[in-house]
Amino acid sequence: MNWRDHISVSPKVMYGKPVITGTRVPVDLITEKLASGESFEDLLSAYPHVRLEQLLACLSYVTSLIRNEESILRAA
Repeated sequence: MNWRDHISVSPKVMYGKPVITGTRVPVDLITEKLASGESFEDLLSAYPHVRLEQLLACLSYVTSLIRNEESILRAA
């Protein structure tokens, strides 16, 4: 999956935060809800205009950011 097909950034939408394309649903909101224990099914119910592939694209986007960034955790 290419997250670029589903995630976009525009200074005119949500102050330039990455969002699911065509929505005002920010990527960080999706990842925060998943991290707090909400399921994909919960999110699809809460955001009926969002598709599963878009939720997966959020995870793919965050993964690519982490892969390309320096870790903030250091080995002791």
